[in-house]
Amino acid sequence: MQPNGRRRTFIGGAVALGLAAATGSRMAHAQAFPSKLIKIVVPNAAGGAADLTARTVGQKMADAMGQAVVIDNRPSAGGVVAGEVVARAPADGYTLLLVSSGTAVSQALFKSLPFDTLKDFAPVSMLATFDLAIVVNETGRFKTLAELLAFARANPGKLNIGTPNIGTTQNLAAELFKITAGVEAQVVPFNGTPPVITALRGGQIDAAIDILGPLMPQITARALRPLAVLGDKRAAQLPDVPAARETGGNLANFNVASWNGLAAPAGTPKDVVARLAKEVNAAVAQADVKKKLLDLNLVAQGSTPEQLHAQLDGEIKRWSDVIARAKIAKQ
Repeated sequence: MQPNGRRRTFIGGAVALGLAAATGSRMAHAQAFPSKLIKIVVPNAAGGAADLTARTVGQKMADAMGQAVVIDNRPSAGGVVAGEVVARAPADGYTLLLVSSGTAVSQALFKSLPFDTLKDFAPVSMLATFDLAIVVNETGRFKTLAELLAFARANPGKLNIGTPNIGTTQNLAAELFKITAGVEAQVVPFNGTPPVITALRGGQIDAAIDILGPLMPQITARALRPLAVLGDKRAAQLPDVPAARETGGNLANFNVASWNGLAAPAGTPKDVVARLAKEVNAAVAQADVKKKLLDLNLVAQGSTPEQLHAQLDGEIKRWSDVIARAKIAKQ
């Protein structure tokens, strides 16, 4: 029995040595990261809110980590090109994807994608949230959200709500709004925000739902009147404008907002994801970052990787249900 006993002791020692070596390797990896440039792939054109958010946070991360962070803009329908680039990149933390509510919509809307949002990416952290709002012509008939809902209920099918293109977060938010409020209304898609504003100011539509940022110049100029924001609380930019949920009734729990965050390829070591999440959260907590994002009508907001995963999962389920209920054809 002695030889077997010695053998068991040897195996135990080998396992212990192996574990120690693996732990040392992980610690060395964590300490070594990052050792080269980090790239954030953004599925939007340069100069937009998503791009500027990535650049603002990326610069702070670069300052803290001592390595450059560059932005690679890969705009395409549904963010497919950017997503595929990152899904196929080495899982080492040096190639990141800017994910958003649009990423969740794409997973719900497209028949097939070259990646699976929940399986092929490792969420890192949220970056920011930004409000959606329902607006009307300043000189129009509606002064409050309650008045608009009363009209819709008294005149089924006659209220027209404009949004950007079918399948955008704004368009699906409008569909969810009318479903939740229990009103029959026509959601009218346009090719972007400028045509929506033109139609609203020209009286071709009764109301519009869009991201608050692009609407703010029209609101400030008193050309458009915001009836409500669609998130869980009032927007910092419009403290006198209620959240839709303040109307109560069917809308008491209504909460829709756009957001963005960062993700790495699936399989990225957990210690690397944790380091990236730590740096993102430190960046978005800084006063100058908060101010710069607020100037873009975004609210800086970090998270844990687990919270971002839950956000993506929940949004995919939500928008899949809205797409099915609104009978929107998958692309």
